[in-house]
Amino acid sequence: MNYQQVLEEIAVEVAPLLSKGRVVDYVPPLARVPLEQFGMALRTVDGRVFTVGASGQRFSVQSIAKLVPLTLAMKLHGDAVWERVGREPSGSAFNSLIQLELEHGIPRNPFINGGALVTLDLTLAAAPRTAIAEFFSQALGAAVQVEREVADGEARTGHRNRALAHFLKSFDNLRNDADAVLDAYFELCATSLSCEELARAFSYLANGGVGADGTVLTTARQAKRINAVMLTCGVYDEAGDYAYRVGLPAKSGVGGGVVAVMPGQYTVAVWSPGLDARGNSLAGTMALELLTTKTAVSVF
Repeated sequence: MNYQQVLEEIAVEVAPLLSKGRVVDYVPPLARVPLEQFGMALRTVDGRVFTVGASGQRFSVQSIAKLVPLTLAMKLHGDAVWERVGREPSGSAFNSLIQLELEHGIPRNPFINGGALVTLDLTLAAAPRTAIAEFFSQALGAAVQVEREVADGEARTGHRNRALAHFLKSFDNLRNDADAVLDAYFELCATSLSCEELARAFSYLANGGVGADGTVLTTARQAKRINAVMLTCGVYDEAGDYAYRVGLPAKSGVGGGVVAVMPGQYTVAVWSPGLDARGNSLAGTMALELLTTKTAVSVF
C-alpha cells in the first residue's frame, strides 16, 4: 500500500473543509487557534511513518488523552474497572450531568468526562499521580509536554467538570479528593502532542499492547477491549456515524485531533481544529473516511 500517496491525495481532498467548522471556544487558549490547519500521520506496526501537512505541529490533545487513564486503570485493576464505569455509548453530551444523575453516578463509558474522572480516580488509588505522565512518556518514547496556559484555562472555566466530580463523589464513585482528581484531569487534557507523536504513543493499540520501541505497555486482551470501547464510545455521541463512515476505532478531542487504529496494521492521527456540531474534527473525520475508502481496509 502506498500510504504516502494516499495521504497526499487526502490532504488535497479535505482542503475545502479547512475553512469550515469552529474552534472550541470554552477554553480561551484553544479559541485562539487558527482554523485552517491540517496534519496527518500514519505509523505502521513495523515502524514505517507517513506524514502530510502540519503533522509535526503540536496541539492540545484534550479527550484523546483519556486513553491513558483507561489503560492504566485496566492494568492496575483489571475487569474491576467496569464495576465503576460502563461500556455503552452515551447518546448524550460528553459532560451531561442529567445522564450521570439518572444512572446513579455510574458514567456510561470511560470517554465521557465523568468516566475519565473515574478512571483517573482508579489510577490515583493505586499509583502516584506521576504514573500518568510516566506511562504517556514511556509510550511516546520522550517526555510529554503540558500546555500550562491550557490547563489553567480549563481549571478556570471547568465548572461543569467540577460539578461532575462532586456528583461522582456524592455517589461514592470518586474515592480520592475531588479537587485532586480534577487537577490531574485538567493537566492530562492539556497535553500537547503532534500527529506524529500521537501515532507513535498509541501504536500499542494497533500492536497487541506492544509499544513503538517494543515495550509491552498492556496485554493484548486489554488492547483489544480498549479498541472496542473506542469504536463504540470514542467520538462523543457520533459513534454510529463514525463506524458507518470511517470503520476504525477512534478517539477524538475538542482540540481538533483524532487518533484511530487499524489493529494489526497501523495507528493514524489527524488534526484540524475546525469542529462539527458534536465536537469532532470536520476535516479530520473526512480524512479518516477517505483513508479507509482509498485503502479498502477497515475493521469491517
